Amino acid sequence: MAIGKNRRISKGGKKGSKKKTVDTFARKEHYVVKAPSYFHVSNIANTMASRSQGLKKSEDSLRGRTFDINLADLQKNEGQSHRKIKLICEEVQGRNCYTDFHGLSVTRDYLCAQIRRHHSLIEAYVDVQTVDRYQLRMFCIAFTKSVPGQMCVNCYAKTSQQKVIRSRMVKYMQQEASKCTLKELVKKLIPEGISKKIEKLCSSVYPVHNVSIYKVKVVKKPKLDVAKLMEHHSTAAVAGELKEAKNLLSADVVAES
Repeated sequence: MAIGKNRRISKGGKKGSKKKTVDTFARKEHYVVKAPSYFHVSNIANTMASRSQGLKKSEDSLRGRTFDINLADLQKNEGQSHRKIKLICEEVQGRNCYTDFHGLSVTRDYLCAQIRRHHSLIEAYVDVQTVDRYQLRMFCIAFTKSVPGQMCVNCYAKTSQQKVIRSRMVKYMQQEASKCTLKELVKKLIPEGISKKIEKLCSSVYPVHNVSIYKVKVVKKPKLDVAKLMEHHSTAAVAGELKEAKNLLSADVVAES
């Protein structure tokens, strides 16, 4: 061995030496998540993605990303805190992620709180298709209730009555979804207008209450149209709809006078 040479020191340094620590968040980019304009709040959240490197683009990791947002935050209404909206990122432009409706659900604690002993729980679901060729799966639930002056504790519906109630649920959900676009259907689902109508239709068979469409899934959707997606995010479209509604209201007032 040569004089002055240390066998313990290798040429390339010690194997397994400590690597340089790099903050992973320093390589991230921040994006603003935007909800469609038929919700009251536009900027709903911020999300991160790794910076573009070579052929791997940051936009590709954002497309298809889903966000679960409480409806109370979207509508600025605490009465809707038991419902959740699922949005999916469809397009990325600049630092903005433009989302579209991807589903609706009800919180588990709210659903469990509706269940009572001595009552019947009636569920129905159906696959529907909107005018713009979105295929959705809608789930509806209802609970029987006692009538005023009832002495018996039980208020169970007969099997034949439950069958009629389910058929009415399915028929009305298909009827409403088949004559409107996805945007129009979501506008009906937010204030629970469809649920109230179903409750009215089914109460003639057996008294029911707490009727709600507790889940909506997007099963299949058409090819992405970026221009149509951007229309859902434009404030000008919403302003035009409000103006049209005001004109119709004023026309009705003039006709009545």
